[in-house]
Amino acid sequence: MRIQKDTDFAGPGSQHADHTPMMQQYLRIKAQHPDVLLFYRMGDFYEMFYDDARRAASLLDIALTQRGASAGAPIPMAGVPAVTLDTYLARLVRKGESVAICEQRGEPGKTKGPMEREVVRIVTPGTVTDEALLEERRDNLLASVCGAHGRFGLAWLDLSAGRFSVMELGSLAALDAEIERLRPAELLAPDGAELAPPTPSTVGQERPWRLRPPWHFDTDSAMRALTEQFHTRDLAGFGCADKPLAIAAAGALLAYVRETQKSAVPHLLAITTEERDAALIMDPATRRNLELDESLAGKPEMTLAGVFDRTATAMGARMLRRWMHRPLRDHDTLRERYDAVATLIEAAQHGAVGDSLKAIGDLERILARIALRSARPRDLTQLRAALAVLPQLHHSLDAAQSPLLQQLANELSRRADGNSSGNSSGNGESHGNANGNGNGNGGNRDSASFKQDHALLARAIVDSPPHFLRDGGVIAAGYDAELDELRMLGSNTEQFLVDLERRERERTGLSSLKLGFNRVQGFFIEVSRSQADGVPPDYLRRQTVKSAERFIMPELKSFEDKVLGARDRALAREKTLYEELLDHLTLRLPDLQAASVAIAQIDVLTCFAERATTLDCARPELVNEPMLLIDSGRHPVVERAGREPFVPNDLRFDDSRRMLIITGPNMGGKSTYMRQTALIVILAHIGCYVPARRVVVGPMDRIFTRIGASDDLAGGRSTFMLEMTETANILNNATDKSLVLMDEVGRGTSTFDGLSLAWACAAFIAAKLRAFTLFATHYFELTSLAGETPGVVNVHVEAVEHGDRLIFLHSVKEGPANQSYGLQVAALAGIPKSVTAQARRYLNELERERDALRTNTSPQAELPLFPASPTAPPVATPVPLHTQAPVHAPAHAPPPTPAALAALRALDPNSLSPREALDVLFRLQQLDRGEAP
Repeated sequence: MRIQKDTDFAGPGSQHADHTPMMQQYLRIKAQHPDVLLFYRMGDFYEMFYDDARRAASLLDIALTQRGASAGAPIPMAGVPAVTLDTYLARLVRKGESVAICEQRGEPGKTKGPMEREVVRIVTPGTVTDEALLEERRDNLLASVCGAHGRFGLAWLDLSAGRFSVMELGSLAALDAEIERLRPAELLAPDGAELAPPTPSTVGQERPWRLRPPWHFDTDSAMRALTEQFHTRDLAGFGCADKPLAIAAAGALLAYVRETQKSAVPHLLAITTEERDAALIMDPATRRNLELDESLAGKPEMTLAGVFDRTATAMGARMLRRWMHRPLRDHDTLRERYDAVATLIEAAQHGAVGDSLKAIGDLERILARIALRSARPRDLTQLRAALAVLPQLHHSLDAAQSPLLQQLANELSRRADGNSSGNSSGNGESHGNANGNGNGNGGNRDSASFKQDHALLARAIVDSPPHFLRDGGVIAAGYDAELDELRMLGSNTEQFLVDLERRERERTGLSSLKLGFNRVQGFFIEVSRSQADGVPPDYLRRQTVKSAERFIMPELKSFEDKVLGARDRALAREKTLYEELLDHLTLRLPDLQAASVAIAQIDVLTCFAERATTLDCARPELVNEPMLLIDSGRHPVVERAGREPFVPNDLRFDDSRRMLIITGPNMGGKSTYMRQTALIVILAHIGCYVPARRVVVGPMDRIFTRIGASDDLAGGRSTFMLEMTETANILNNATDKSLVLMDEVGRGTSTFDGLSLAWACAAFIAAKLRAFTLFATHYFELTSLAGETPGVVNVHVEAVEHGDRLIFLHSVKEGPANQSYGLQVAALAGIPKSVTAQARRYLNELERERDALRTNTSPQAELPLFPASPTAPPVATPVPLHTQAPVHAPAHAPPPTPAALAALRALDPNSLSPREALDVLFRLQQLDRGEAP
């Protein structure tokens, strides 16, 4: 992230004393926030000056103007209307900018000099909580990194949801993989720290780093701040007491949040410790290639999340994406989820439960805004609607046979009897408190139930409140007697004004006289200019307009003071009552947050049940033996996008069958077959049914992919270099519990280099790592590994030629393919016929040369890649005919005949003159062609 340096915010070479009082105030506040844009409130606008104005004008495409002069120099200025603040903030946050909001304090005209102002919050990309600034179905994370001695602590927080987590990692590569998983909007690190370098997956991406002073990452200070936040004696109950680097990162993150919010953060009730080995580990390249929730083509619907996300709430959608990016390895947790999905399917409840969920809204983020005192009136009406649905949702799940569903249903009725149950499980997420370490943050909980909370909001808030509290009319009539009385005074004005207008017309005889009101002038008596000279002496001129004069009189002024005072007092009373509601709801946060987590998980499980029914998915079987069995597996995204029926395929891995060498034509379905295997494994490890007839999954620890081609030209790395980097990651980190997908390894270099590397990599994985591996290639020489290395099996994707057409059957069969159909695929792609015809002629020449070489060397169909032994004579290796790599041009003559060789050997080059040497060359050519010399 770029760190702003305001080099001239103080004006060109001036001291504060030379500026006007208002600019002195601005410069003083700006000096406290030099690295962010300062939105300085002036009436109905937020203004920016000097460098901030120039930057804002460029970023927001708004006018850059000047405001007079201060200290003898013109002041660059730009501004945005206060009523459209959220729109401009959203644009700046998306560009990675941070903004300090400086508001007016006090009332105009009641203080000497400039009105008092202060920064009330700092909006940064990682700390936004306003609905208008957030992407609804994705987490918005703030993360923090602290490293020492090759290890790293990572902490991350979703302030808009109150979810706080930590992890410790043992390498830069692991840190980079986790950052890629989380994709934080803002990333804190100590100034001067060695940050993770870019990897092939992060090419073109700039990490949103924000450097902070190193002392913010002090472990002891962090420990004190965290225990104070969670009201505990230590952090042992959260599982992170032995992770000093993670604690330091979390402490720096908490300090940053308090600094930007300018307030407490009471919805941060706990911290969750994640262990990297508890989930299937996927490196950044794997996440990118599998398109879990981001499409390489920029089409969100063409991703795994795009097909499987049918959640009814935004918080459910966010939880689903978290699960997809962190598939769990614990079989007990996964079986609990399978049972819950099965229960919903068998009882046909997922439709009814889904309908109930649609009325709940984004409860998770509403509760965060309540805690941060930024909740708007319509947030409370949405909370009221959610609370109204909870009894119905609880009733739908109360009789469920699934233990997980019963536990989640209990969360929806917490506190109904004055008791509080433990945290929900099965999702690895919690807002609850640690056990055994003090009284927790809920020691002062209200004993009210959700039903009582709903009743309170129903009495307090009108059915359809305005957007903002400042507009008034939020608190319902009958809720507060004092407010009702003030409203009566402020609203019973119409009859008085009608009566006063009638009396004044009769008294003055002025036919044009009428009474009016506006927010600027208040109440007034308006008389046309032609009759203005006839007003009584007690009329005081208030304003002149185009065709009339406006006056005030003592009786009207007295009424104005009473009415306007009542309205102001009514609005102040509404604000007080609204704050009291927020106070009450803040005390209820622990239970409400636990309910929101439960609702999100119910939403995801209901979505799984609906998808299983609609997409004809099967329940995975989990076993402890090394195995991956897929019967009639399908790629869910390709199946959805395809115009023709999808062709399912089988796959079998076990201890005796660990690598499949996949051959066949381009466009035949090799990549689809590989990717669908990984997606089925991921779905099985998030608790979802999978698109197959049957799936059996044994223990797994990682998923790797080496698929596709990209480069990093700016970083000086070619396509082949990145390919080898990804391959090295696999060879160095895969285990016998890993799933490895490798597609076209070695194609980015010369034919023999690429073939040698592909053969060596496949042999290493098969013999040393023994990972479950799908190895797609056009190097047919690799098919010989099946006869040389145990556990290697050949399969191919079928295609047939019909006349001039190539028909892809997309089915995977045992055994190697016999050709790649490269020319046919090129023709399908639109390569001109003249080019493909020339390529076919060239291919025929290559095949003739191959046949000739085989005749003179060995009758084998394919020659061995390497000599039989180091002492064996070299063998002329044929050029592989089915590779896509460039080859050398064929020789245009057969091997020399014996007569020509005999004549050549009989020559004495030292005895030949130049003319004789030329004659000999012609004679050798004749002998070579079999002609008599």
